[in-house]
Amino acid sequence: MVAALACATATFLLLFPSNVLPLIRVDILGQHGENVTAAGIRILLSHGWFFLAAVSGVMVVVLPFLRFGLLSVVLGLLRLGHRPRWIGRAFRWAMWLDPWAMLDVYLLAAGVGVYRLVNVAQLRVSIQPGGMCFVAAALLTMLTRATLDSRTVWRAIGGEFDVAPDVEALACTTCDVVQPVSRDGEPCPRCGATLRTRKPDAMLRTVALLLAALILFFPANIYPMNVSSHIGEREVYTIFSGVRALFAGGLWPLGILIFCTSILIPFGKILAIAWCVWSVWRGSDRHLVAKTKLFRAVAELGRWSKTDPYVIVFFVPLVHFGVLASEDAGPGATAFVLMTFLTMWASVTFDPRLMWDAAEAGSHE
Repeated sequence: MVAALACATATFLLLFPSNVLPLIRVDILGQHGENVTAAGIRILLSHGWFFLAAVSGVMVVVLPFLRFGLLSVVLGLLRLGHRPRWIGRAFRWAMWLDPWAMLDVYLLAAGVGVYRLVNVAQLRVSIQPGGMCFVAAALLTMLTRATLDSRTVWRAIGGEFDVAPDVEALACTTCDVVQPVSRDGEPCPRCGATLRTRKPDAMLRTVALLLAALILFFPANIYPMNVSSHIGEREVYTIFSGVRALFAGGLWPLGILIFCTSILIPFGKILAIAWCVWSVWRGSDRHLVAKTKLFRAVAELGRWSKTDPYVIVFFVPLVHFGVLASEDAGPGATAFVLMTFLTMWASVTFDPRLMWDAAEAGSHE
């Protein structure tokens, strides 16, 4: 817990300089451009890309502050031996925000952006003080996740509860506390989340989200992700054309990375969750363990599919030299961000326990 507290506090403090100081600097023909995260979001707003700018601002700036602020307060209070009544709810929100606070994903996007600038555009790039703080903060977010033992924290917050062996029980999906099934629909005594035997309307919500994501998958890959202008020449790039250009230029490691994060993971996630939904409808009892593990894997990997649109957020304020060179988002970026958001939300609404329920019901018929 001490290591997690140190990492979370350091991350929270580093978020301030990493969001207000320049990340990197690019020099071209006597001109220079600097990248500040807020500047990229502001430029996207001024160009009319409201949804892309809003999602990027919330997930890259706002939610990391909230998550690591809450986490630092909770772990600090536990370290001092204080347990106010709201501490369980605060830690619940810190854990819920974990997949949505995407500082580490933005670090990968920044790495892709720098790689393109150095190897494709042949530009001179220098890391600025804000960039050093940003890299340190993003790495510490991953280190915080590795050192944080949520079960130990939950036990320190509220301990465990005993349920008689002959009483039917349910477990809180947030803090794993066990309670009598008669408390279904009531707040959890440890974290405050609503106790549910199963998520309400899980199938209906998940199917609706998957269908919407599947529809958006096509415009996200057909329409341009970004628009580049170099000395008056305008070029548009879709995800496929961008990957093809990287392979043609010999940058196959970057091409493979973009293909996996922008094409393989989003479409694979839609197929994986759809397979789980289909398993419930059919009442299948085959590969239940494999399906459950696959669902957990895609739920974790889905956040990395936002790498490509975050590269645009990274590029826009950096390559902003008027008629000489500029970068802007395309309509495909908005469709892509919305699609990945819907797939992430589908993994939240789906209840994998339904697969086991359906298999058990099928075996009794």
